[in-house]
Amino acid sequence: MNQETYLPNTSERTLKRGSEINEKIDTNIILKEIGDITRKLEKTRNVLHNAGAIEVGSTPNEIIHEARLYRLLHYRPMVSKTAKTPILFVYALINRSYILDLQPDKSWIRNLLGQGFDIYLIDWKTPARVDKYVSFDDYVNEYIDDCVDYVRTKTSVNKITLHGYCMGATMSAIYSTLHEDKIRNLATIAPVIDSNQDTTVLGNFSRHLEPDRMFNSIGNLPSEQLYALFSTLKPFKQGVNKYFNLVENIDNEEFVQNFLRVEKWLYDTPPIAGETFRQWITDIYQRNLLVANEMKIGNEIIDLSKIKIPLLNIVAEEDHLVSPQCSASLNDAVSSPDKRLMRFHTGHVGLIASSYSQNNVLPKVGQWIKARSQ
Repeated sequence: MNQETYLPNTSERTLKRGSEINEKIDTNIILKEIGDITRKLEKTRNVLHNAGAIEVGSTPNEIIHEARLYRLLHYRPMVSKTAKTPILFVYALINRSYILDLQPDKSWIRNLLGQGFDIYLIDWKTPARVDKYVSFDDYVNEYIDDCVDYVRTKTSVNKITLHGYCMGATMSAIYSTLHEDKIRNLATIAPVIDSNQDTTVLGNFSRHLEPDRMFNSIGNLPSEQLYALFSTLKPFKQGVNKYFNLVENIDNEEFVQNFLRVEKWLYDTPPIAGETFRQWITDIYQRNLLVANEMKIGNEIIDLSKIKIPLLNIVAEEDHLVSPQCSASLNDAVSSPDKRLMRFHTGHVGLIASSYSQNNVLPKVGQWIKARSQ
């Protein structure tokens, strides 16, 4: 019996062989990608394990004055001739002040030093349980005022430039209404002024807090609760997506170093004195007394219209912690004939600790302050 054997033609054999090769190539690519992902995950794990050792706040400085709840730092000048009017920076009571000196190429303080300014910084200490009753009056009329006087005496000037960030900017504005005779210029970054204009998650959340009950039950606001609150602002970005980005960029040393420094700052959250937090939430966020000129500090009513000195107000258009218009309202509230509102397309942290800040924000800020510092 004749038997026919079917043999594929040349083109069919070629296609079959090509298919087998493609399968091998695809398998090799997949195995290579899996290996690369595994390596990146292991490297990320090791990087995060040692994250606490990352260096921050490296610009040389010295403690020239110290009290129970603050240290006054003076930064070593970087040029031979500095502006006549020194700058005193008032940082917020939230997180730590080294965000202003995160790393050499993203340092607000180092940049201003390079522009020829004499820089001082109030570095707030962590309040203890016994500091439960420390109030805005203490921070503004005692601690900030002590530092202002110390800088004035040390530099032999009558007036200084007061420069604040976020909550520190709000306190700087409040201080200026009470002690304007000691201030030549007021420069604020993202101040909380008109809470009715604050549409952020933080602003809305603050309106539903019960600060009196919190004060009576826990005293100082614990750092854990404060960090948990900030984590709710952008839960996916802060809780998941940022770590995906870290794994993806784990071989980029510059990216990793910057990520670790910001991450260190985010987790480094001290408690806030109970009475100060209660007044911050009640009077500013819930009753909106500051912009109405009805907020009381000690025995004084805070009237923002009393501010007549030059004002520079710096606002981030993409700020997710303080709405831009909430901050911009300060310019409408003061009586200063010389006032400037600068808006930048960046976020709350990007405004002070980024390459964008170094290249776009600080040159304009320094130019404005220097013109009013002689």
